[in-house]
Amino acid sequence: MYYPESFSQLIDSYLKLPGIGQKTATRLAFFTINMRDEDVSTFAKALLSSKRNLIFCTICGNLTEDDPCSICQDKQRDNTTILVVEQPKDVLALENMKEYHGRYHVLHGILSPMEGTGPDELNISSLITRLQKNTNIQEVIIATNATTEGEATAMYLSKLIKPAGIKVTRLAHGLSIGSDIDYTDEVTLLKAVEGRREL
Repeated sequence: MYYPESFSQLIDSYLKLPGIGQKTATRLAFFTINMRDEDVSTFAKALLSSKRNLIFCTICGNLTEDDPCSICQDKQRDNTTILVVEQPKDVLALENMKEYHGRYHVLHGILSPMEGTGPDELNISSLITRLQKNTNIQEVIIATNATTEGEATAMYLSKLIKPAGIKVTRLAHGLSIGSDIDYTDEVTLLKAVEGRREL
């Protein structure tokens, strides 16, 4: 279907976002042109501001406007634990829980040989440097996703860190509340059995 050039460019811009197909991009483009000018202007300013002002914390790799980030600056946090996550959005999810009070480290991905992502492409060397400099760290909690690549990344990190005498743990994975065993895949069931706890 023919669209004016500026509208086609808007659709193409939305297509660059992850998980957005042609139909969704077109729907978003139509929605955008029906927005008030002030709202479009605010949206555009937010995009530019985010792109220009957000950086990655040089200590933990989290998304921030100030370096180091507010979590790394917080003197009340537990300095004996570091929780390792794949992406900055994982930090936000864990912080929303309000139960973890230690430090974080963001890898910015996971090991994936099929996609050409090796250890050098991830934020691993700075983690090792942190562990070498901070002798008070007693535990590293690995919170990569329960995928094949996530498990491989967890095992790789564990082999790197354990020789230093630091305890390495993994988040428990298993059945979610309200799920039926007969509809659950084998890997999730296995993790549920392995992560069982005493009642």
